[in-house]
Amino acid sequence: MGIGVTVGVLGVLTLFHSAYSTIQYRSLLKITEEDFSGPPLNVVVELLGGLVLCMWAALTVPGKFKSILPHSDENRVVALPTNTDYMIFNHRGRAFPLETDFKLTI
Repeated sequence: MGIGVTVGVLGVLTLFHSAYSTIQYRSLLKITEEDFSGPPLNVVVELLGGLVLCMWAALTVPGKFKSILPHSDENRVVALPTNTDYMIFNHRGRAFPLETDFKLTI
């Protein structure tokens, strides 16, 4: 397990904790009969920190990109699929006229 995965798990746990803290704060406001105007500042800071950790992990975990060679035979489509079961030619597009002579009158 690399450091990127560990940071990603830590970021997800931080996001879950900030969500739990917001739910707990709202239940406290219901008990005291106050209006909810937004989460407290510490929950917002925790949410932004978890977001940064998750974004950093998402960018570092996949690794480096491999180059695509344009003249490689592996990148070419040799033939179309032989299974034509999913090709649909009878659809609602037939209901529209081919030639439209609509003019905008002002």
